[in-house]
This record gives sequence, structure tokens and C-alpha cells, in this order.
Amino acid sequence: MNDQGKTQSEVQGEGDYEAARRYRDEAEKFAASGKADAAAQRAKPQDAKERAALEAAEQEGLRHSKANGK
Repeated sequence: MNDQGKTQSEVQGEGDYEAARRYRDEAEKFAASGKADAAAQRAKPQDAKERAALEAAEQEGLRHSKANGK
């Protein structure tokens, strides 16, 4: 048991196999539903200003990554 009285199998966080299984199952259902292409289209930038903002955010994130933008 941990400090909150939960067993290790009830603890959520990194390495939570149950959460990983639920996520994988739901992701597979979504991909098979035929809705993924429409969702991808809706997620595209609507104009050049939004595209530039997304690209800037991506570059900022890459500067903080271990891969150094590669």
C-alpha cells in the first residue's frame, strides 16, 4: 500500500497499464470509425496567421526537447 492506502495496482500515473489499454482501445475504435480524416481536416490551420502561430509553437516546443529540434 502507498501513503493514501491504495495498492500499487490502483495507483494511476506513469506505467498505468489499465489506462494505456483503455487509451489504445479507444484510439483504435476512433481510427476504425472513419471519423479520423474529418477530424484531421478540422484540425488544419484555417489561415496563414494560424499556420504561422502553430509553426512557432512547434519550434518553441522543439527547442525544449531532448532531440533539439531534430
